[in-house]
Amino acid sequence: QVQLVQSGGGLVQAGGSLRLSCAASGRPFSLYTMGWFRQAPGKEREFVAAIRWSDGTTYYANSVKGRFTISIDSAKNTHYLQMNSLKPDDTAVYYCTAGPGVGSYYRSARGYAYWGQGSQVTVSS
Repeated sequence: QVQLVQSGGGLVQAGGSLRLSCAASGRPFSLYTMGWFRQAPGKEREFVAAIRWSDGTTYYANSVKGRFTISIDSAKNTHYLQMNSLKPDDTAVYYCTAGPGVGSYYRSARGYAYWGQGSQVTVSS
């Protein structure tokens, strides 16, 4: 059984930084894509970033490109989302995710099989 346990998040002023972590367990992840989505109140869950475990290829939503960085520490089975230059519009609950065979569907929540518990990120203006 795959488990994803998130940590990090919190309250930060605009322009600040936060890092989210997602520790995975339960099976080898070499063929998985790991990702981050977020959901603001009254909005649908949206893609933020993804990374392929096998070769480290990364993908980002246009809204976070250049500000957020997704990475993997394979020794710890953990992936991270480093968020810099945060804006009030980044306020949301952030969810880590993982799935095998995601392929080109990395922007769709339906492409992922496993989800973390969610972390609140609040950016004040």
